[in-house]
Amino acid sequence: MAGRAQGWRKTGSVTGRSLIAVISAAVLGTMGYGWWAVGDVDKGTVTTDVIAQEVQDQRIPLDGAVDMLLVGMDSRTDAYGNPLPREVLDMLHAGISDGERNTDTIILVHIPVDGTRAIAISFPRDSWVQLAGGFGKHRINSAFAYAYNNAREELANAPDERTRDEQAKVIGRKNLIATVQDLVGSSVTIDRYAEVNLLSFYEVTNAIGGVDVCLNAPTQDDLSGANFPAGEQTVTGAQALAFVRQRHGLPNGDLDRIVRQQVFLGAMANKVLSADMLTSPTKVRQLVGAVQRSVILSNGWSLSTFASQMSGLTADGIDFYTIPTLGDAKIGGADVLRIDPQQVAAYVSSLTTDETTSPSSGSATTTTTPPPTPGGDVARPALGTITVDVRNGSHTRGLAGTVRQTVIDKGFIGGDVGDAPVRTSSVIQYGTGARNIAEYLAGELGGKFTFEEDASLSADQLTVVLGTDHDDAVTDGVRVQPSSPAGPTSGSAPKPTPQINADGLNCVN
Repeated sequence: MAGRAQGWRKTGSVTGRSLIAVISAAVLGTMGYGWWAVGDVDKGTVTTDVIAQEVQDQRIPLDGAVDMLLVGMDSRTDAYGNPLPREVLDMLHAGISDGERNTDTIILVHIPVDGTRAIAISFPRDSWVQLAGGFGKHRINSAFAYAYNNAREELANAPDERTRDEQAKVIGRKNLIATVQDLVGSSVTIDRYAEVNLLSFYEVTNAIGGVDVCLNAPTQDDLSGANFPAGEQTVTGAQALAFVRQRHGLPNGDLDRIVRQQVFLGAMANKVLSADMLTSPTKVRQLVGAVQRSVILSNGWSLSTFASQMSGLTADGIDFYTIPTLGDAKIGGADVLRIDPQQVAAYVSSLTTDETTSPSSGSATTTTTPPPTPGGDVARPALGTITVDVRNGSHTRGLAGTVRQTVIDKGFIGGDVGDAPVRTSSVIQYGTGARNIAEYLAGELGGKFTFEEDASLSADQLTVVLGTDHDDAVTDGVRVQPSSPAGPTSGSAPKPTPQINADGLNCVN
């Protein structure tokens, strides 16, 4: 094999500039409703040969689940490989193209057989993983770039530059798909691929007339062009791109950017699935035209058949998650996000366990079996998005800081520390619907905890209040794990609580 690509190139100001990773399954699916208005969508869509034929054949829409890898590229070309005009790049704050082969947005979308739900799982760009193709361990967003650069060396004798580039892109896409497939394990088989870029985002958001979003606080960032007030607002075109690009100036950096992408995708799906959109031939025609100009899909993906499968989808059936993470690290001089591949595979499996109906008996069965989880029956949530504040109501000085560090080591976001009135029992307070996350945290910390629902907390916030019963579980500042973790001891593991649901308006950082 030709020499490997050079080391990972930091994207600098381009970080977060790639658009959200998908027009969304809902957007593509709704094309079926406007068939009479736009004609043959399949005929006008750009495709790429990246899914093996045996994989395409093993899962037929309407007869089996669909698992799509949806990728956002920082590319400055349209779907046909034509460079974007300079005025378009300037309007989108595209800047210098120094990282356009990095796939900074990666989402796996699982659509069960009945087509009435969609589960979208985000992979942070800095996740430190084993790349497919023998390229070693690197950030997941470089899987495409390493294979692409290596392929360009091996294809030096290609008849022309455009052919060389297109063939190298196919190899890069295949390597990215293989990397994600290796990471998530056998609970899903990636059988669809969709790729979008800067133009895709601009075109589609304009076609649907903007998207409603909500921010907890005003925000401004010169690198992304973000400049937004707090509260509810409608964004479109360049504004919408800035909304999902921004990473700098946010409390949790790229993890907050992922949440923004998710709420935007949810709001966009909600907009597309609205009666106003679906009953307007002009709007459907504009949307489909935008998709055809700017989206690249894998071969063998019949959009007409896919649209039929998705006809029962509603906004409240679309849930967003992020893989579990284990905190920041610096490896080889690069800032990365640590993950546990086994935990990621177990997490994806727990989300993609589908209830189906047996054709022969009509009884409910499961297509996969959820793996065991820490604590026996509490599924691991997307820890990298959960903030944990710690209050010390014990007699041990500095205990809140010690527990906060444990929280960080376990993959949560460390929040504020402080004191609380002395109390005998320890408690974990959680927001509405987040009991399973609180129970998971209790199992990770050890010791005894009671649980209190606090409506003032959001679903991604927990507060640990330490009591004197926690003193005995600490020796010289080191946590001592009990013989059995806290939490329920019987029953099946519930699926993790979604970070975002597409129905309604979600306010974010």
